[in-house]
Amino acid sequence: MAPQHLERADVYVPRPLQAWRALMNWLALFFQIFRQILRGTPSLAQVLSYIGLRHSIHSSASPSPSPPPIAPGVSFRPLPVADTPLQGAFPPQRTSFSDSDVSVHDELCPDKLTVVLDLDETLVCAYDSASLPEIVRRQAIEAGLKWFELECVSSDKECDGKSKINYVTVFERPGLQDFLKGAHKFANLILFTAGLEDYARPLVDRIDQEKLITQRLYRPSTVSTEYREHVKDLSGLSKDLSRIVLVDNNPFSFLLQPLNGIPCIPFSAAQPQDDQLLEVLLPLLKHLSQQKDVRPILYDKFHMPEWFQMHGIPSSGSNV
Repeated sequence: MAPQHLERADVYVPRPLQAWRALMNWLALFFQIFRQILRGTPSLAQVLSYIGLRHSIHSSASPSPSPPPIAPGVSFRPLPVADTPLQGAFPPQRTSFSDSDVSVHDELCPDKLTVVLDLDETLVCAYDSASLPEIVRRQAIEAGLKWFELECVSSDKECDGKSKINYVTVFERPGLQDFLKGAHKFANLILFTAGLEDYARPLVDRIDQEKLITQRLYRPSTVSTEYREHVKDLSGLSKDLSRIVLVDNNPFSFLLQPLNGIPCIPFSAAQPQDDQLLEVLLPLLKHLSQQKDVRPILYDKFHMPEWFQMHGIPSSGSNV
């Protein structure tokens, strides 16, 4: 055993050596960030989630930490099932839909399946143009991703009192236009994003120039629950939940109707060969459009009530 005075003695380190160690630590951190950039930069929402934050002017995710990727590859796989009994539902704090949230008021066709689509990391991925590395932009464009730059008016003000302008670079998920056209043949398409309208509205105008999306819902239409904010409640869209589905990369979005949710793999600019929309989602939605009740099929495929139980959240609407 070492003498007590040696255990308590402080180790002297010269100040120049301390400064050198601090510099080396910072260089190592920057090297790691640079290596991630070369591999493919994630979106702003994804980067913030890596360090435990979830905040963006255009993010559709809630401030809570995002869930881990549902499944690798191009095919859907059932989510992990927890061997715990289903519990009762909990009441949400509801915000009713308003005219300002719904931009188009066409009647839904009762004979069609109703497909509610998330926006960010489901149909597109968006990046702050000022912070997007040029190498990432160039590689994504050379790989064939369709893109455009969007000018968004922020609620923040400049020094002179004028509204601040943000520029966002948007990449379309491969096959987006064909997916919308194909799904529109057998489904009512509704866009439901937790993003702000000032950002989402001009973006959807750009990707849906043929007006295939019947309705649009923005952040004010989401609800807050005991467990998550910005949850998407489908009961405001239809009293009959047997013929409505929600496609979202964030499974917590359909916490209130887990049997109606289709969790999809998040999309980023580093995935130019992504084929989820045409090879996975469109065939699944077409199959669901031929069913009287989509919930038994989606339960067998994803087991979402048990997935929420596994994450410590009592399942809502677990019975068909």
